[in-house]
Amino acid sequence: MTEPIRRKLIEVALPLEAINRESAREKSIRHGHPSTLHLWWARRPLAAARAVLFSQLVDDPSARPEEFPTEAAQDAERKRLFALIERLVVWENAGDERLMKEAHDEILKSTDGNPPPILDPFAGGGSIPLEAQRLGLEAHASDLNPVAVLINKALIEMPPKFAGNQPVHPDIDRAVKHWPRATGLAEDVRRYGAWMRDEAESRIGHLYPKAKLADGTEANVMAWIWARTVTCPNPACGAEIPLVSTWWLSKKKSRPTWIQPVVTGKDIDYEIRVGMPGPQTPTKRGQGANFVCLVCESVAGRDYVHDQFAAKNDGRRLLSAVTVGHRQRVYLPATTVQVLAADVERPVDVPDQESRGTFGGNAQGRRYGFHTFADYFTNRQLVAMTTLSDLVSEACNRVAADAKDAGLGLESADSYAKAVALYLGFAVSRSVDRSSSICTWDSSPKMEALRNTFARQAIPMTWDFAEGNPFSNSSGNFLDNVGFVAKVVDRLPAACESAVRQSNAEVAIEAGQVVTTDPPYYDNIGYADLSDFFYVWLRRSLGAIYPDVTGTMLTPKAEELVATPHRFEGSKKKAEEHFERGFVRTFTRIRKKQAEGIPITVFYAFKQAESDDSGTASTGWETMLNGLMEAGLMVTATWPMRTELGNRMIGSGTNALASSIVLACRPRPESAEATTRRGLIGALKAELPNALRHLQQGSVAPVDLAQAAIGPGMAVFTRYTRVVEADGSGMSVRTALALINQVLDETLSEQEGDFDSDTRFCVKWFGQFGWNKELSGTADTLSRATNTSTQGLQRGGVFRAVAGEAWLIAPEDLPLDWNPMTDDRTSVWEAAMHLARALTDHGVDAAAKLMSGAGQRVDLDSVKELAYRLFNICERKGWTKTAILFNALGTSWGELESASRSAVASAPAQGAFTFDASN
Repeated sequence: MTEPIRRKLIEVALPLEAINRESAREKSIRHGHPSTLHLWWARRPLAAARAVLFSQLVDDPSARPEEFPTEAAQDAERKRLFALIERLVVWENAGDERLMKEAHDEILKSTDGNPPPILDPFAGGGSIPLEAQRLGLEAHASDLNPVAVLINKALIEMPPKFAGNQPVHPDIDRAVKHWPRATGLAEDVRRYGAWMRDEAESRIGHLYPKAKLADGTEANVMAWIWARTVTCPNPACGAEIPLVSTWWLSKKKSRPTWIQPVVTGKDIDYEIRVGMPGPQTPTKRGQGANFVCLVCESVAGRDYVHDQFAAKNDGRRLLSAVTVGHRQRVYLPATTVQVLAADVERPVDVPDQESRGTFGGNAQGRRYGFHTFADYFTNRQLVAMTTLSDLVSEACNRVAADAKDAGLGLESADSYAKAVALYLGFAVSRSVDRSSSICTWDSSPKMEALRNTFARQAIPMTWDFAEGNPFSNSSGNFLDNVGFVAKVVDRLPAACESAVRQSNAEVAIEAGQVVTTDPPYYDNIGYADLSDFFYVWLRRSLGAIYPDVTGTMLTPKAEELVATPHRFEGSKKKAEEHFERGFVRTFTRIRKKQAEGIPITVFYAFKQAESDDSGTASTGWETMLNGLMEAGLMVTATWPMRTELGNRMIGSGTNALASSIVLACRPRPESAEATTRRGLIGALKAELPNALRHLQQGSVAPVDLAQAAIGPGMAVFTRYTRVVEADGSGMSVRTALALINQVLDETLSEQEGDFDSDTRFCVKWFGQFGWNKELSGTADTLSRATNTSTQGLQRGGVFRAVAGEAWLIAPEDLPLDWNPMTDDRTSVWEAAMHLARALTDHGVDAAAKLMSGAGQRVDLDSVKELAYRLFNICERKGWTKTAILFNALGTSWGELESASRSAVASAPAQGAFTFDASN
């Protein structure tokens, strides 16, 4: 007989709203966050990784009936674990060692005191192994991509080796003995980074002359604004056309600044203007490379511009130099001195590897002459980047010598020097991102700064570009990049020695490990193509220091697990087969090697454009689920992680996916059997209702309920070896998802049976007519069917029937002085409408105050269920504004309950609830 599964917390319920809130907030955190160590695409938020790892290892209370024999006891214990997770996911608590120990102790309880090692075989940006280490777990990271390998080494492998070490730089105060975690290592990164900056300036600083201000003083230039140019195609003109997308320099209301082109004959000068009305229309017209000549107004069309760039007939014109004045940017016109300083010879030894793929996976960059990676940089930028790259190895030698003088042995000194060099290489890599001719100037009032190259997951073509000064004290300078890297090292946990290896995922998996991973997303992101932009420079600066990682000219691509047709002679079918077969092989091996008793967790980032008209599936999503099933795994939970700021709240379909999904999976039992369509539907109807109760208990937002319900639904579907349709064919994942949606909708409808008669009437009316008016006769018929009356509904304050017309009272039209304690006919519907209105108009405290009274008249669990049901109706009907209202109520329920208890405890007596402007 098969031993019952000991379910983990992630397979039952999660405090999803807290996890999502903190995951989204991380996007705005800069200093010290690991994402600022080195750019990586679609990096999973630390909060999500930490919560998933914890809940993957910790038992759900229902798995320990000897300790928690009743459902009430299990609910209470689950809430305690939720409270711990809610503290764990807060970024400011990431360095709280007591909290991390508390979490580690919970993990020990559920793993018999011996937690298994964690492996992420697609480690990428390193969020998962880093958070495993932070929770006190042995972490293993593997990736085929050398840039990812170096990032993971910097995050989890190097810091523990040198935790507690004193810096070796000779200027360090040796009296300071306490250097917790890797703060000593971070200090050396700062010191030797400063040496690199000073040494580079002594060698090439003359290429970055200061600018003269109006008062005769000099100031460092922080950036130069350039425009690419072509010659006018009109033979009678032949003037220079500036390829400019904007003339704005600063959009500050107090001092708007812009460039004014001044045409004299066939010559164009560029003046700096301050004040309104602002600049003229740019020379760019519409989409693509279409520009107007400022002299004769001829149009240089896309094909002409492409041909000019391909033939290397393009040029560039300096428009302005940007300096830093007293609390403001100062924009100066171009001068001969500044132009000549930039006119330098191209270095001989530059990254000349072909740059296929960096323009979003195709070769459109070649239209503009970007054939090699060096082509993305001006000659002066190439001089700066080669100089800084070469100084990394020189700094490494200095660190090794100083480490020996500080008392480290030969081997330790060499190892330490390589660690410092790795972080210095990343500082150069950050500079590369801010020192290409793709960078632009951000003229917005809050910024007035340099934008980096990778504004998105591709390299876009830019016409006017900004060239930063690596030796300035502003926007993108090298010393700031060193500081960003050092701040990350300061905050790393540096606990538990961990291992990083370079290999494909299938090879990396070893027996007894627990896999939590963030695999490539079908064809969403070409990691290898994108990371080549950095790899060619990292290879130059770190190649001799990390030869095993940087042995290839470009990042390995043949084994990369993505479905990119350009790797397979343009064949989409071959690309899909490569991805699908590799995915199944990898997860089959994971199933065989995974530590027993613990689920595998998989992140899947969803590209919204993939969803089909039904909203039930996408190519990548279906492939993921099919692949897991073929690998012999069954899905036990799915959790929508809304990890992006400003993510749309309502998707286009019933299962519109969030920015990423976390799946929990277990091996399908060997004894698993097939079933029929009828058998599947019966199992779904038997199991989904209880699963939904747990999801709602975890405060899954109504907008996420359909996606979260896929978990228990797919758990039913994937437990069978096959689901047989009436014609004998096997049921597809797409059909299964549609059935799960259908049963979910039925389950939510059946919850209406728990509502009072007034509420049942209102739900049915709302589902048909919303807030619109209909005939009173229709209301009479429906009221009799639901065992109520229109007179009673009006007395209950939720409905109106006047002059032959009838309608539901919308929340915004409800009276402000409603008091549930004195109301003579209170329904679940009425309570929900007033709570939703109070929350929207007056916030949590006001709604919580109202809840404490409403809870004495109606069942609050029913009010919460109603919020989910109403959101479900709104989503199907496309009523976005009202859906937001009910989603907010469901999402905030846990916070409202907590605040409501506080309100009850502090209130001397129950009174009326009024919300006027003074409250």
